[in-house]
Amino acid sequence: MNNILYEMIFRRKSFHIFRNVGNESISKDELNDIQSAYSDFTPLNPGIKTAIRIVPEKQTNCKRGGEYCVLLYSEKKDGYLQNIGYLGEQLDLYLVSRNIGTLWFGIGKTKEEPFEDMEFVIMFSIRKISDDSKYRKDMFKSKRKSVEEIWEGVKIPGVSDIVRFAPSACNSQPWLVKNDGELMVYRYKKPGKRGIMPADKVSFYNCIDMGIFICFMDICLEYRKLDRRDPYIFEFMDEIRRLNPQIDTNLKVGDELKIQYKEKADD
Repeated sequence: MNNILYEMIFRRKSFHIFRNVGNESISKDELNDIQSAYSDFTPLNPGIKTAIRIVPEKQTNCKRGGEYCVLLYSEKKDGYLQNIGYLGEQLDLYLVSRNIGTLWFGIGKTKEEPFEDMEFVIMFSIRKISDDSKYRKDMFKSKRKSVEEIWEGVKIPGVSDIVRFAPSACNSQPWLVKNDGELMVYRYKKPGKRGIMPADKVSFYNCIDMGIFICFMDICLEYRKLDRRDPYIFEFMDEIRRLNPQIDTNLKVGDELKIQYKEKADD
């Protein structure tokens, strides 16, 4: 990861409809660059195979005015949804740096066949943005939960106040962070429907959301140049069982760094 991705956090927005964004097209070279960039991103779990395909939006059920859709594929292994969210958000921010607008499209469907031994997970629509004014001008005016709602314990300047702007399905923001000497990330397990998400799909999309959120967390921590002298330790768990606690998150903080993720049901 790099500082450019951090800077793009403040610029990105979800283009729910691509309207009045200009007439430029994404070039063939840019499409090749997207494929190349994705191969260089850091996965949350390097043991899970993933890939992307880029197809014209008209070959999908997404009708948001995009030019192409990026289809994200993955092996189905423990933590694959969080992993695809983590990788996909790096791609999201990279595209913003190239003046390409994005929309995570969770209800997307495609006629494309499974890719090798991987299945389609999620997509986002993309289109070239000619007018910089179409991007977010003031991130802090976005509708998000307050720091107090998502973070318990000691706040980390430049992290606690930024990670809450991670995108999520139907803006559900299913995360909770606790910092009482070690940093713990939880997902709220709320019953019922969320926005247009069917009740049986809430867990699916919110697991992807958690990968997106942890990507924001990693980018912010790396930008703050936290090292092994900092007391913030991550561990990562899926909904049912523990994943490998030695997952490398590329934060350059040494062996002390882990990621943790837990379910937290409503009281």
